Amino acid sequence: MPESEHQAAIPVLPGSRQVTRILAVASGKGGVGKTTVAVNLAVALGQLGLRVGLLDADVYGPSVPVMLGLRARPIPAHGLLAPLECFGIKAMSIGFLIDEDQPVIWRGPMVSKALKELMGKVAWGPLDRLVVDLPPGTGDPSITVARELPKASVIIVTTPQPVAIADVRKAVFMFRRLGTPLLGIVENMAWFCCAHSAERIPIFGSGGGEALSLELGIPLLASLPIDLALRESGDRGEPLTASQPEAPSSRAFARLAERVAKEWEVAPSE
Repeated sequence: MPESEHQAAIPVLPGSRQVTRILAVASGKGGVGKTTVAVNLAVALGQLGLRVGLLDADVYGPSVPVMLGLRARPIPAHGLLAPLECFGIKAMSIGFLIDEDQPVIWRGPMVSKALKELMGKVAWGPLDRLVVDLPPGTGDPSITVARELPKASVIIVTTPQPVAIADVRKAVFMFRRLGTPLLGIVENMAWFCCAHSAERIPIFGSGGGEALSLELGIPLLASLPIDLALRESGDRGEPLTASQPEAPSSRAFARLAERVAKEWEVAPSE
């Protein structure tokens, strides 16, 4: 079935009816900083004047509540859940609905059901962009998002090292098989600059993101450094793009947000 027909056949979930565009942030491998990218990108898109939501679809390891410093419970409203608001964006996570130390011990069907609840029963209201932070890998959560959200496009987060690139390649092929548009690649942890030198140290290797971009014909949207301030701000629950908008990494996310918005304009029509 052609992509346009496949997407047109899927009913829009009630909670996302007023969402104009959906961006899924994915990776084939854990530990590449995907949630850090999703959170700071969402805030940076909001700083462009867009109405932005952030959905944490990582059911097994929801990190968005920690990175946004949110501990409150969502309030039911007319059969839907009202998202929490902070740093100029709206947010929803299964982490808001369970105790902080409670593990989620679910098989695939339960995960898919929970994701459909999160995607379809959140009263987002009018949004220009909804950023969805996917768990790593090519399992049920990624497939559910691709099938249930016909307006979704994807950016892939990787590090430069070959072991990450190999897993990311599999994720790209999965989304292509599902007919989900790929906006581009973000190469995270591309280099490190110590306090005593301006030299860029490629801790995880170099050139992997660019090579993958050329191989697969997908734009390389950004290469982001390893930044201690970025990590510390996430641990504090204050995204760097919000707490220090003039920091070098924040400016890099601002450029990424502008690039994502531009790529969206030329992406296949949903």
